[in-house]
Amino acid sequence: MSTSFLLRNGKRVFSIFGGVCRGTDALSRVHFISRRFIIDLSYSTHFMDFKGSSIPSSMKKLVVTKLSQNFRDAVALQTVPVPTPGDGDLLVRNRFVGINASDINYSAGRYDPSVKPPFDAGFEGIGEVVGLGLSASARYTVGDTVAYFADGAFAEYTVIPMIKTVPVPAVKPEFLTLLLSGATAYIAMKRLGDLVKGETVLVTAAAGGTGQFAVQFAKQAGCHVVGTCSSNEKAGFLKTIGCDRPINYTSEDLSATLRREYPQGLDVVYESIGGRIFDMAVNNLANKGRLIVIGFISGYQTASGVPTVKGGTLPVKLLQKSASVRGFFLPHFLSDYKEAMGSMMQMFAKGKLVCEVDCGDMAPEGRFVGLESVFRAVDYMYAGKNVGKVVVEVTPPSLESKL
Repeated sequence: MSTSFLLRNGKRVFSIFGGVCRGTDALSRVHFISRRFIIDLSYSTHFMDFKGSSIPSSMKKLVVTKLSQNFRDAVALQTVPVPTPGDGDLLVRNRFVGINASDINYSAGRYDPSVKPPFDAGFEGIGEVVGLGLSASARYTVGDTVAYFADGAFAEYTVIPMIKTVPVPAVKPEFLTLLLSGATAYIAMKRLGDLVKGETVLVTAAAGGTGQFAVQFAKQAGCHVVGTCSSNEKAGFLKTIGCDRPINYTSEDLSATLRREYPQGLDVVYESIGGRIFDMAVNNLANKGRLIVIGFISGYQTASGVPTVKGGTLPVKLLQKSASVRGFFLPHFLSDYKEAMGSMMQMFAKGKLVCEVDCGDMAPEGRFVGLESVFRAVDYMYAGKNVGKVVVEVTPPSLESKL
């Protein structure tokens, strides 16, 4: 396969095979080309044609245009030029993007108040490399499949620094579940859970994107796993991934069930809901229990973003049980990320890890296809309808390229 690279005047300079330059001889022939670009995309309607799949000059993406906890109010769909990869960058054609509870926090400006609109939305994507910079070509070539955890994923094409990408064997949405949801559960349980065989672990929102992994990692550690969920369908799913006691809180009193069935308390709680569920978890901790806070989704759509808890009694409750509350925010644990991804990829390849994906096939308006459906997908997740990780297919099957 021959790929032509262009200078700013649009003339073809040279062709290479396999879509990548390697070795000193190849580099010596292109010393006169700007170090920033291996491909100039700015003066061509179709700047690359790989296996018959033309890349257009414009694309759609989601942009945060104003700060609001209402995702639909904060974010707009825009048509913009397809971006150009820099020297160490990849241009990725997104095939699937992941939906996270934190998308609302980001669009509300809660993560970094210094960042002002407009800015790009979305955190994680998976797709094919369709363009790349000179330095990036030492590791990747056109046609490679990658996943990434970086800003600006809600777009048809995204430029990603090579160092923020993870090579994957195929464009499967299951790999997308590992980037944020899986990594959060893996690292939080390992670094903050201090799991011991035989302990009792409670996972709230256990059938959700990250909850499903917390259940599996706790079970792999030899723990007795309890999981909360909102339907019998979710309870059934939890049993298939090793949850010993699913509790459907719409038909059972969660607090009463925990007191009755686990009178000695919970050794570890993996908590993502906040508010009254946080209070319940604190009240049911065992001596030396550990409560890991990975989020508090029940408050994200409010003006403050923070649900009310009974904080005034927290010190005495923790003291009486020698218990602890431990917060987890993935960007603070990036030194653990590579090991976590490698371990999870191996487990998935060996069939030892379930990566459940929910593409909205059971949603009222059907499967989440196209960037326009990101809004529906966010609503779907906040309504608690999903089983597994919510994922949007960016490109409909009928428009798939031959990549």
